[in-house]
Amino acid sequence: MAVDHQGPTGSADPRPNPHATADEIEAAYKDPKLANVLYHDWEAGTYDEKWSISYDERCITYATDRFRAVAGDVGPYGHALELGCGTGFFLLNLMQGGVIGKGSVTDLSPGMVEVALRNAEQLDLPVDGRVADAERIPYDDDTFDLVVGHAVLHHIPDVAAAMREVLRVLKPGGKFVFAGDPTNVGNFYARKLGQLTWWLTTNVTKLGPLSDWRRPQEELDESSRAAALEAVVDLHTFDPSDLERTARSAGAVGVRAVTEELSAALFGWPVRTFEAAVPREKLGFGWAMFAYKTWQRLSWVDEKVLAKVLPREVFYNVSVTGRKPV
Repeated sequence: MAVDHQGPTGSADPRPNPHATADEIEAAYKDPKLANVLYHDWEAGTYDEKWSISYDERCITYATDRFRAVAGDVGPYGHALELGCGTGFFLLNLMQGGVIGKGSVTDLSPGMVEVALRNAEQLDLPVDGRVADAERIPYDDDTFDLVVGHAVLHHIPDVAAAMREVLRVLKPGGKFVFAGDPTNVGNFYARKLGQLTWWLTTNVTKLGPLSDWRRPQEELDESSRAAALEAVVDLHTFDPSDLERTARSAGAVGVRAVTEELSAALFGWPVRTFEAAVPREKLGFGWAMFAYKTWQRLSWVDEKVLAKVLPREVFYNVSVTGRKPV
């Protein structure tokens, strides 16, 4: 498998920086792009574990189902780019699911690109990668059959500029699919639930009988600092109609936004927050299966029942697709 880890000019990419200095952190609060680099470099090594990301049948099915729900098909597509790739979750699982043949990844975070390429190599998938800004994609016009992203648009300062770049690098008739970004309403209740769960868990576990369930204070402090920086890197929430208009204004055709997760999000965010607030060894395989199976059942309720009677704006996730004109 060929792995290209060169920057757009052929020079080596910047090295990952998982240990930012206090001065860098302070500067990041005024520079959202720097904040994204520092935060995601710091998260890269543990990101898959934190979000229960895997590269097996569970996440292959999840990724292909999300793709089909918004795109209306599962390809196959020849050459695809993942924008803001993180650890490669979306692209690599779509490749394993037969949706994509060859892949490229970009991210502002050198650490994330490094982990994504390592994951691709371990899976023996043909992927190249570059550290790059989504507003200036370092590939030629008309390069890709497909551009994908998962939970990335809300990190990009100028979403409209990124959309124009996506359309530039797509071949005529090529498609983009961006999934998993927060809606305006969904972000509100998810944040509130997360804050409440964190407060309850960290305070209840101060009690003597439950002290074994309390994470060490230095780990809790680190998580709190991460949450503070996360508020800097999460730049946007979206109204589905506004997101469609942004894509059309960039020149896309066949634009469509869909939403998902309501009851699943109301369950999932407290669960994720609880998991972050207690020692990992306290929660075993049984807990993991309970959380996953419950989330699956609630997602079914959201898709088959609630989506038919409630406005799309109240759901947590929004995804958008469209094509470059022929």
